[in-house]
Amino acid sequence: MVLVRGHLGDINISRRFFAQLIGGTLTNCFGVADTNAVNVGKTLLEALPFINKKKYVDRGVAVRTVRGKLEIDLHITVMYGVNIASVVKSIQHKIAYVISEETDLEVGSVNVFVDGIKS
Repeated sequence: MVLVRGHLGDINISRRFFAQLIGGTLTNCFGVADTNAVNVGKTLLEALPFINKKKYVDRGVAVRTVRGKLEIDLHITVMYGVNIASVVKSIQHKIAYVISEETDLEVGSVNVFVDGIKS
């Protein structure tokens, strides 16, 4: 939960809300072919043959708060032939903008990890 303190009281926003908001925005960004699991445990679970291979909107998104600011980690696969630096910079700006517009919270950093290239 992310706690927002205002003059009218406290508001709790779930991390799942942020993950779904960011995931939905991320899948519509140019150059993003796919999202990847955030950590090794989830990667291993997805490799098992009997696990449901459903794609979740919040896959590849990790959100945490540090000193009152949101820190976002994104794990993506980009399309072959795109300028990776431009795609990453575009994603960082778009995610920060969407979060600030939807929630009025300050984004500390958006870390984009390119885990692969899809041809």
